[in-house]
Amino acid sequence: MEWLEASTENCPVQRTLDVVGDRWTLLILRDAVNGVHRFDDFHRHIGLSEAVLSDRLRKLTSAGILRTAPYREPGSRSRNEYRLTRKGWDLWPALMALSQWGEAYTLGPEGPVLNVHHTECGAAVRVVVECSTEHSALAHEEVTARLGPGARRRS
Repeated sequence: MEWLEASTENCPVQRTLDVVGDRWTLLILRDAVNGVHRFDDFHRHIGLSEAVLSDRLRKLTSAGILRTAPYREPGSRSRNEYRLTRKGWDLWPALMALSQWGEAYTLGPEGPVLNVHHTECGAAVRVVVECSTEHSALAHEEVTARLGPGARRRS
């Protein structure tokens, strides 16, 4: 069976996009990675409607990517903050890869909004595809993709 004969219903890219594949969700995740936790801060920083923000936060929480944590400002009612779970933090490399691509191909003349550096040595951080045995970076020409055990013929 070849790729074009395989069903994509079980494709991990497709399933991931079902959860995080819209613009607003990715921007919420970008902000969460950068320390935003409260509804009003997400709303103000991203600029989306309260209804859309509520919907996306609910979906991310249901998917186990965010968790809620109660907080209370003096004189106000109790509210929830949104914190990344381990599952949420596991999306960080994908967000970094999108940022890296954007810096290479869509960046304006003023430069990036954030400079991400290794805390210990100060070098810029980059996302790479690497061999799990040799831990060396690989170019796309050095990688072979074959259908896996979850591949099913298209119906």
